[in-house]
Amino acid sequence: MEDRLMTVKQLAAYLSVNERTVLKLVADGALPGVKVGNQWRFRKATIDTWLDDQMLGVTPRHVGSARRGGSAAHGLELASCFQPSHVVADLGATTKNMVVEELAALAHRLGLVRDKTWFVGALIERENVMPSATGGGVAFLHTLRRNPEQVVRPFMVLGRSRRGVDFDSLDDKPTHLSFVLGLKYEELHLPWLHKLSQMLAREKAMRALLAAPDAAAIYEVLAEAERKLAPEARPS
Repeated sequence: MEDRLMTVKQLAAYLSVNERTVLKLVADGALPGVKVGNQWRFRKATIDTWLDDQMLGVTPRHVGSARRGGSAAHGLELASCFQPSHVVADLGATTKNMVVEELAALAHRLGLVRDKTWFVGALIERENVMPSATGGGVAFLHTLRRNPEQVVRPFMVLGRSRRGVDFDSLDDKPTHLSFVLGLKYEELHLPWLHKLSQMLAREKAMRALLAAPDAAAIYEVLAEAERKLAPEARPS
């Protein structure tokens, strides 16, 4: 069932975190849940909305905006939306549209989107409005409009091209890393991209990503870059 109730254990597995993290988040008021007796229960549709907000870097809509003390809501690590299986270590694509096709196909194979044709069209539509390549060999692709009917759960996939692909980048240089964000709900800004930009700002991290031998190694480089973020930029 698409919208079902989950236990702490089931939610921890769904978010790729441990049960202690789930209990801490819900105790702090950062995670939407309801207590039935002495057991927490979580509605999947609400969790997907909340998770989408974490990717966007905005305050959860379904709980109070502040935990006691007034600090910002928690965020989750990339692992909640991104796994080694979400990485194409060596893209076969040689053009921007081919990259979109290849990464959309991966998202569809993983069961993250229901309709690959829709996803390809939605990503290309956004590219036609404004190229997603920000320079420095990186592009962040996403759709102009969200479609909760098509995106199964918020996610990120990544494709790497060592030789590079022409993405109409702002610096006119080839794009080597193409990140695709799959988001379910409508928002006007994407501050979560700032986190990724920070992670990739160091030349050492980019070199490591290009040199990594496989998808698992690429994932570990990104995880390490996330761990090295300044405390204020890192998820709690």
